[in-house]
Amino acid sequence: MVARGDLGVEMQPEDVPILQKQIVAECRKQGTPCVVATQMLESMIDSPTPTRAECSDIATALYDGADGVMLSAESAAGSYPIESVTMQRRVITRVESDPLYREKQTLDFERAIPQKTATDAITLAARQIVDTVQAKCLCIFTERGTTVLRAAKHRPPTPIVALTPSPPTARALALVWGVYGKVMPLNDDVQANAVLSDDVLADVTDAAKRLGYLVEPNDLAVITAGLPLGTPGAANVIRVVPALGPEQWPQELCFPEQEECGPDDAA
Repeated sequence: MVARGDLGVEMQPEDVPILQKQIVAECRKQGTPCVVATQMLESMIDSPTPTRAECSDIATALYDGADGVMLSAESAAGSYPIESVTMQRRVITRVESDPLYREKQTLDFERAIPQKTATDAITLAARQIVDTVQAKCLCIFTERGTTVLRAAKHRPPTPIVALTPSPPTARALALVWGVYGKVMPLNDDVQANAVLSDDVLADVTDAAKRLGYLVEPNDLAVITAGLPLGTPGAANVIRVVPALGPEQWPQELCFPEQEECGPDDAA
């Protein structure tokens, strides 16, 4: 957490913005969630509207790559807590709809230096597949959240659905950029079989549909997992699955020159 009020006590005010950027950048590099907090809408403790500088402060934290921004006295003891939260949400929504924001996230992804691990290889490949096939969501099986953190640091253009049997992990991942935690228990038979079965994939697409990410029959989800399922830290499988389910592959998703799409054509 970048608590600017506390940092201001320990150093000169002019040093705080520089340190904020350094901390956020290092957190992005390490794949660690980062929240920028305190004095974001300080004037709204006593006023129903913020200053333009305060709105710019929130936007700067988002452009820098923070996972979240947090209010303190504005909502805890201020006279306008609802207005403060509403204003912060408005700024976040506006910034994240800005093409410049998306462009900056893409540039950060292109400059990223991955670790030489299977997890980073899989998450980077999944990020590129999402871009190529214009998938609607990236679904990741995770035990402790490690793979999800590695994927989120690359800021994919679609939501990340974290599928985990652990409710505490799902709650903790709510702080991570673009991640929506979904508790999905895995029975012993599924964990024992080192295969991503069609039944499991169908459960994933059903969950994505309920969350509203897969709407049309041809909408695609990119799914990553570590086999055997439930193995912490493992990531070694990628699947591309349509909303119709893993056993179907619509003709529209095949190569244009092919008249028929057989089982070997599906990802």
